[in-house]
Amino acid sequence: MKVKSRHHLKGSEARRIVSALEPFVKDALALRKASLEMTVTDDGVDVVFVNGKPLIMIVEGQPFFTVQGAIDLLPQKNLVVVDSGAVKHIANGADIMSPGIVTADPDIKEGDLVIVMEEKHRKPLAIGRAMIQGTEMHGSGKAVKSLHHVGDEIWKGLES
Repeated sequence: MKVKSRHHLKGSEARRIVSALEPFVKDALALRKASLEMTVTDDGVDVVFVNGKPLIMIVEGQPFFTVQGAIDLLPQKNLVVVDSGAVKHIANGADIMSPGIVTADPDIKEGDLVIVMEEKHRKPLAIGRAMIQGTEMHGSGKAVKSLHHVGDEIWKGLES
């Protein structure tokens, strides 16, 4: 992933991004008051730095949290919780398989962006796209396509 450019967001663009994320968090006031910078990359996933931290990513035009953003902003929706046996694989970038899922938000629809969390400490591990509905995530096969995980370039703040 190469950085093409980085610039401060205009007020209208910042408000559009923040309002897209407000339904997921209890208190969006910190986001509304923050300084937002957009980093445009060459792989189609742009990253928004909030007060210097990579907290938001834009995937196919849709704003969503990065793993760091999920840790800092504590979203309450679109959560998929996995058992401890899946943690190592997910941290290495693997997709999320249904047998490792403990619970999933029943409102998740196929194609939604989701936050994958580990069961014991409820810490976010990855951001992905749901391949099936949340109500169907207890079964077999792939449930979530991993887009970003702990330890990748976005997690490290695009230092490469």
